[in-house]
Amino acid sequence: MARIWQFASPEGQHDEDLRESVIKMTGEPRAVVVLGAGKGTRMKSALPKVLHKIAGRTMISHALDAASVLKPERTVVVVGPGMDNVAAEVAPFDTAIQHGQSGTADALKAAVPSLKGFDQGTVIVLFGDSPFITAETLANMVAAREAGASAVVLGFEPADPTGYGRLVLDDADNLTAIVEHKECTQDQLRIGLCNSGFMALDAATALPLLNAITNDNAKGEYYLTDIVSLCVEAGHKCSVIKASEDELLGVNSRADLARAEKIWQDKRRLEAMDNGVTLTSPESVFFAYDTQLGTDVIIEPHVVFGPNVTVGNNVTIKAFSHLEGAQVGDGADIGPYARLREGSVIGKGARVGNFVETKKCTLGDGAKANHLSYLGDAEIGARANIGAGTITCNYDGFLKSKTWVGEAAFIGSNTSLVAPVSIGDGAITGAGSVITRDVSPDAIAVERGEQKMRPGAATEYRAAKKALRDAQS
Repeated sequence: MARIWQFASPEGQHDEDLRESVIKMTGEPRAVVVLGAGKGTRMKSALPKVLHKIAGRTMISHALDAASVLKPERTVVVVGPGMDNVAAEVAPFDTAIQHGQSGTADALKAAVPSLKGFDQGTVIVLFGDSPFITAETLANMVAAREAGASAVVLGFEPADPTGYGRLVLDDADNLTAIVEHKECTQDQLRIGLCNSGFMALDAATALPLLNAITNDNAKGEYYLTDIVSLCVEAGHKCSVIKASEDELLGVNSRADLARAEKIWQDKRRLEAMDNGVTLTSPESVFFAYDTQLGTDVIIEPHVVFGPNVTVGNNVTIKAFSHLEGAQVGDGADIGPYARLREGSVIGKGARVGNFVETKKCTLGDGAKANHLSYLGDAEIGARANIGAGTITCNYDGFLKSKTWVGEAAFIGSNTSLVAPVSIGDGAITGAGSVITRDVSPDAIAVERGEQKMRPGAATEYRAAKKALRDAQS
């Protein structure tokens, strides 16, 4: 079974070797502060920017997951007033409210009360709208900080550096200043190394300098970038760690969100194929952040995975299927146009065909529901056959009830199983039946009106109708 994939790692997730290497570092304590108070005005959304999702997961949760590898002693998320939904999303981590929202230094200062007593170690500053930061990069930042830097800034070399602050280095590659684009000289504008905003700060030497940052600038805001010059003036060393432009992507608009989704999905598709999955139309398949796929899986065009899906080996998922919260056993065949909803467990070699929907349903090994059925709150035994048009009537307007179908049972087409009801092993229900009572094993249950026939009645009917029409014309 392939492991959960996370954008952060070349191997497809946070590698255990990385976790061990982080734990074996100097052992200094670490704290993480995630800045998430931005309203996301350019998103034009009532939803806070950091709660918009990539691969089915909020951006801020992506960032927090990467930071978790550092085993921080404290994690604080800075939110704006009234952002209770962000606080709920990041629970049980602490939240701090940035009331004034006057710049990044102001945001970090809002978190300082939550860091009370954290006087030694590293404080890592992340952004809740930058979901692709990697655990590896954060570990490198911490290593550089613990090697003696007062501040470590994460830099990158974008294809177009316009608008980004430049990182100015000395001959020993120590960081001496961060200069905003508008304030750069012509020589500084030629610097390709730019500031991402991510920092790792020494709690003992850098954090106390927060109070020395002023808002003496065009926007009247308190910029965390100023802490570098303050550290240098105090005689402290500052360093730079580099990362890729894609990894440091910040999402500020719906267009950025779409770009981020594309970057994530493209990487995930390549990784799936590298791990033995066939994608017949890769660009039309969409994975969730935690999709797990076995080997020799075939996925046809326009398949969408929601969160919490596990797929076994030798599974075929046919075109236009949607899976969310489902487990699919080895050798199963899904689709086309199948929908597996939360709580669906599909057994080995089972078949879920076109226009079949399952919800909180276990389909036993080798069972078949080939077409046009709804199976909700049901347990279907191994080798059972569910005929076309079958539905489990699981909701009476107030309560949901369960349906049991035994092993090797045969449910005739257009059967309505009115829950709670149990169909025994090997039992048969006649097509068109409405089954309201339990059926014993190996029994045949039929519930429908008696068929009556009048020879020649159709001819009489047509003649009568024709005469009526002629009389009205």
